This record gives sequence, C-alpha cells and structure tokens, in this order.
Amino acid sequence: MSTQRVTPDTEFRLSSGKAVATVSPYGASLRGMWLANHEIVTGYTGAQAKLGGQGDILIPFPGRVGGAAYTFEGERHQLEINDKDGPNAIHGFVRTLIWNVVTLESNRAVFECALDGAHGYPFTLTIVVEYSLAGTDTDASLTCRCTVTNTGNITAPAAAGFHPYFAAGGLIDDCTVHIPMEGYLDFVNLIPTGRVIDTAGTELDFREPHSIGTTKFNTCYVNPIKDEEGCTRFRLVRPDGISTTVWMDSSLDYVVVYSGDPLPESHRRRSLAIEPMSCGSDAFNNPEWGLWSLAPGESRTVIWGAQAEITAQGNSK
Repeated sequence: MSTQRVTPDTEFRLSSGKAVATVSPYGASLRGMWLANHEIVTGYTGAQAKLGGQGDILIPFPGRVGGAAYTFEGERHQLEINDKDGPNAIHGFVRTLIWNVVTLESNRAVFECALDGAHGYPFTLTIVVEYSLAGTDTDASLTCRCTVTNTGNITAPAAAGFHPYFAAGGLIDDCTVHIPMEGYLDFVNLIPTGRVIDTAGTELDFREPHSIGTTKFNTCYVNPIKDEEGCTRFRLVRPDGISTTVWMDSSLDYVVVYSGDPLPESHRRRSLAIEPMSCGSDAFNNPEWGLWSLAPGESRTVIWGAQAEITAQGNSK
C-alpha cells in the first residue's frame, strides 16, 4: 500500500478524539499510546530507543525456549541462542522484520509479514496485525487483532504474544493492580520447571485488586478468570486519576506481568508490562501450555486491547 521507504525508524501516528498511538512497520510494533497528553503505553521514538521487548510482537514463540532447542513431531530443532540472560532463544523472529503496510488510516493501521523459516524453525507463516484506536476527551481504546496462518506445506508449531508496557505516571509501587489469574508457572533461571503454582495466598496473588508496593513481577500467569464474554480483564489504577484496563479475548489464556526491575533507572518500575499470550513460556517444550499445531492453510486469530480513562479521582492535570 505504502510507497515510502520504510526503515526501522518509520512510525505512524494514529489519533481519535484526544487519544493518540504510534505504531511502526518495523516489527509491527506499538511505540506508544497517550490520552490527553497522559502517557498510557510507554512510548519511544526510533528503533534504537527501544528497551527490551517494549511494544514488540512475539511470534512464533513469546518468552523463552529453554536451551534454544525443542522437539516437534519427533524431530529436534536447534534455534539461535539470542537471550542475553541465558542460553535460550527469546521472543520469536518477527520483531526485527520490516512488515508490509497494508492499510493506513487516521485511526487504523494494518501490517503484514511473511516468515519463511528461520534458524531452527523450518516453517512458513503469514502474519497480519491490525491496530485500531478510538477515543474521546476522557477515554481511549486501542484494539490489536492478530492472525497467524500456516502458508507452508507442513504442520507448524506457533503461538503469539505481545509486549506493551503500561505507564504508571510515577512508580508502579503507588499503583493498584488487578490480575485475575489463578496460577503461575514456577521458574528457575527464567525457564519454567513444569510446575504450576496456585496463586492463592502467595505474594503474586492479585485476584483482588490491591497496591503493588514492593512486589517484583517477572511472572507467567495461567488459568484466567474470565467474564461472561469470555474475556480476561486486568486493571492498573494510578494515583493521578488514570486507570487502564487491559483485556484479552478467549483465545489468550496466558499473561506475563513484568515490573521492569532490571531496567535502567529512567525506566525501572515506571511501567508495568502486561503481556497477553496464547501460550505459556517455553511452550515449544511444554505444548500442553497452549502451543498451536497449525496444519497447512490453518489460521488462528487472537485479539487484545487496552482501554484507558481519566476518572474523577486523583490529580490528572
């Protein structure tokens, strides 16, 4: 659709009412969201300014693949080790690709890319990501719709994840969060052990909303508590009068929550990553945790979104 030269620094501004979002065809990334000049999704400009997985699309595997190796349909595959924190593969292959711009409107963008195999991943996928934005003077709603299709001729393992950081308007310590998940994966050295821990009674139990305080998150939650529409809804409430609800539809049963404690001081605990995922971490080695097995021609679609509002409480000036 677009004839302009696309680079890693290419960005597009979406707007509706007083809501603004920035997206990029480099990785189909979400580079920020604002409501009436309040930062909702932590923003950055230019690819070099990105920290970690900030705003990334994570396909065909979100999180880590332990040892950068997995077995699928009886065949062992060795991926490239690209995790700075251990001998693992992390976050898939599409976040450093230039995606095609299919549609670009004032409040909507659609990107598409073809993943024609990668080191240790001899499968072919076509991926379409759509961002749409709606807003008024006091609320903003961003929806992300992602479809993954196996366009190859053999069955492919795949999954999808998303990595937005939600701004705290200060430190997350002063925010309240609601995480309606009944379990989380036990980790050793950032890789799941295979054990699922019941959330009840642990320091990571936020099934009832309460203050984050000094809680540190780098947690893959499982077993969502869904509403009558089949959605799971997380809510971050800031002391400045901004609340953000992150929702994911029935196709997404996992979420990673990350408090960013290892980040530089300028970003440490100033945002809370709430990462919708279709599978648990290391699902390539634990396929029962939501890994897709896509037959040739088969597609899966996942949808998540974020709705921010300025409430009557707090100082939102």
